[in-house]
Parts: sequence; C-alpha cells; structure tokens
Amino acid sequence: MDIDTRMEGGRARLVLNGRFDFNSHASFNETTDSLLRQTSISELELDFDQVKYIDSSAMGMLLLLKERAKGASKSITLLNCKGAVAQVFELSNFRRLFTIK
Repeated sequence: MDIDTRMEGGRARLVLNGRFDFNSHASFNETTDSLLRQTSISELELDFDQVKYIDSSAMGMLLLLKERAKGASKSITLLNCKGAVAQVFELSNFRRLFTIK
C-alpha cells in the first residue's frame, strides 16, 4: 500500500492506495507515529478512496492508532470508505469507534 500525506492546517490527510493488509504494517506505523509526534497536528484523516481490500490485521492497526491518537489528544476520521471496505467497517461496528465520513 502507498501512503501519500497531505498537510492542511492542523490536519494531516493520509491518502491510502492499494491493499491495506499485514504487509502495510511497517509503513503505516512509521507514517502515523511521525504524525502523532507533531504537536501542530490535531486530526488525522485516513482517506480510503483508493483502498479496495482491508484485512483483520489492518483493522487492528486502526484500533491501535485510535488508542495512540487518544493518548496524543488527536482525533481520527475515516474518509471515502466504499465497497468492500465500507462493508467490513459496517459489519465490525467501526461506526461506533470512529468518525466515518
């Protein structure tokens, strides 16, 4: 998976592209850890528009990110979830855990 980071004010948008699975672990954690350390950022937006597949390990990464973001006083928003990704989030009740737009 490729991750393109775009900064806008106090918001960082991570545009994800490709399969979000266990193979994405290292790059996803490196990118998000770096952003969570930046005091000028208050919100992380994860854009799923170009993600066609997500597995349980990626969902675990999102849950861990949510906990780390909470500890850093930052919010997480999931954007443009559609198709199989939206279905997986719906079945797993991610709407109760995340803001999904």
